[in-house]
Amino acid sequence: MKLPMGYAYSRVKNLTRRHHLHTICSSGNCPNIGDCWSRGTATFMILGDVCTRNCKFCGVKTGKPAPPDETEPERIAESVRLLGLKHCVITSVDRDDLPDGGAAIWAETVKCIKKVNPDTGLEVLIPDFKGDHSLIKQITDLRPDVISHNLETVRRLTPLIRSNASYETSLDVIRFISDKGVRSKSGIMLGLGETKEEVLETMEDLLAADCRIMTIGQYLAPTSAHMPVVEYIRPEVFQEYGRIGLEMGFSFVESSPLVRSSWQAERHAIQTEDMNNTKYVKNSKLSGSWVR
Repeated sequence: MKLPMGYAYSRVKNLTRRHHLHTICSSGNCPNIGDCWSRGTATFMILGDVCTRNCKFCGVKTGKPAPPDETEPERIAESVRLLGLKHCVITSVDRDDLPDGGAAIWAETVKCIKKVNPDTGLEVLIPDFKGDHSLIKQITDLRPDVISHNLETVRRLTPLIRSNASYETSLDVIRFISDKGVRSKSGIMLGLGETKEEVLETMEDLLAADCRIMTIGQYLAPTSAHMPVVEYIRPEVFQEYGRIGLEMGFSFVESSPLVRSSWQAERHAIQTEDMNNTKYVKNSKLSGSWVR
């Protein structure tokens, strides 16, 4: 892991503080915060920093969130402009306390970013909105470059680590995104006790939902109160999953221990634009990246 340092890191840190913005980088205790912020990139987290769910793998605070901030979409869009981002990622906490799950703020944020930053690539990592297609459609209709929703783990382990979420609901969300003609993306963590057969089954399920971009990383417990790590997966196993994923039909697989769903996400959008290219290679310059 790269230590947080340098001008770019300080610039991102100061900007998020000045504009009272939240990032999953800091709220989720991401191990890649030094690398990403030093490159001048960050994943903004909207709708506050308190989640209504209590997943056993996640470092984000849980509890009763504050009401949504109606000025947040404009502040996010302006921050993207100030950072000069070529590609930005937006995610959020789950807001099961709101009738629309926060969909209106989500839609307004996407609109503002597109208006203020028309040349910036945009990826959104959305919650499941309890599987409500009408809420998800508010986002798919705005056509961000990539819409991501993480399965997080295999079917068997989902009830053990995810709060108020189901494996089938998440697959349905991904399928709906794909059916609307938007590039869908999903990710899982390894090291929670899953088997190889379960990982391959999950990859097959994602492909059946027409998901073509996948990330696979090592689970690291945010604190001692979270789900403990069952196993540290060897790098060669991640490499094997990367090769298998492309052989199965994925267009891009990011698979290595420190991979997180939004890490260097700009490559996932750029390198999957030509879906007709069937030759796949491991990019020697990008550890863990497998692209068709």
